[in-house]
Amino acid sequence: MPGAVDGPSWKQVEDIRDIYDFRDVLGTGAFSEVILAEDKRTHKLVAIKCIAKKALEGKEGSMENEIAVLHKIKHPNIVALNDIYESGGHLYLIMQLVSGGELFDRIVEKGFYTERDASRLIFQVLDAVKYLHDLGIVHRDLKPENLLYYSLDEDSKIMISDFGLSKMEDPGSVLSTACGTPGYVAPEVLAQKPYSKAVDCWSIGVIAYILLCGYPPFYDENDAKLFEQILKAEYEFDSPYWDDISDSAKDFIRHLMEKDPEKRFTCEQALQHPWIAGDTALDKNIHQSVSEQIKKNFAKSKWKQAFNATAVV
Repeated sequence: MPGAVDGPSWKQVEDIRDIYDFRDVLGTGAFSEVILAEDKRTHKLVAIKCIAKKALEGKEGSMENEIAVLHKIKHPNIVALNDIYESGGHLYLIMQLVSGGELFDRIVEKGFYTERDASRLIFQVLDAVKYLHDLGIVHRDLKPENLLYYSLDEDSKIMISDFGLSKMEDPGSVLSTACGTPGYVAPEVLAQKPYSKAVDCWSIGVIAYILLCGYPPFYDENDAKLFEQILKAEYEFDSPYWDDISDSAKDFIRHLMEKDPEKRFTCEQALQHPWIAGDTALDKNIHQSVSEQIKKNFAKSKWKQAFNATAVV
């Protein structure tokens, strides 16, 4: 298991373009943009998050938190922060380039997709999130859009991105800032109760659910009704979509999507479940039904952020 390392150094530079050749804009946000660039020294491609410091006024805490979190982590399934530069009125975060596209894209493009494929994906997410939790970091915004493939290779690993909402967990303290994406947020967050790293385990359960059927466990156009469903932890394994899914997979999801965070599986427990650690995940091809539901329930415009190495904020 990779360990925590001292983060990349913060460097002052007169002109970032002396070091990097800017190529294309990969994404733009309210106060930053992500640029595809080439390191002139090594000729390696990177993603550079360019942040105007004046646009950060009042938001410094959020940005500092993201940098502090990224500084602390080094894991093969987490997008890496390689360097930080400051030049004039800008901060430049030099990020590992992740060019394999989004999770849903790849599933839809596959011709063959099974429970075992989903199990392997969730294993990688659990392993990375367990690493974060062991460091005292809660991601707080795990969702399919934040899971990117490292490369276009058929056997590419999955990468976790977007640490804008992450929080270092102080020993003895509880987190209570309501945040996250509504469909993936744990009941205790909506109930405005103090919460902990268990919120990430709930989100992984929601992601596993979607990976096996192609639609979310909770849905309503009305946010209040959506929140009511989540608060009650009301979800079903609907027929016919779940008819070919193993009981082991459903059991795994129930343990993660457990309303009571005290009873909910931790990442460590989830990694030991037979659906992950054993051979209970089925090899039956479920591609057609899952990809049809993904296309129907997750409009491309909502989640397509190709080549995006980190959140554009």
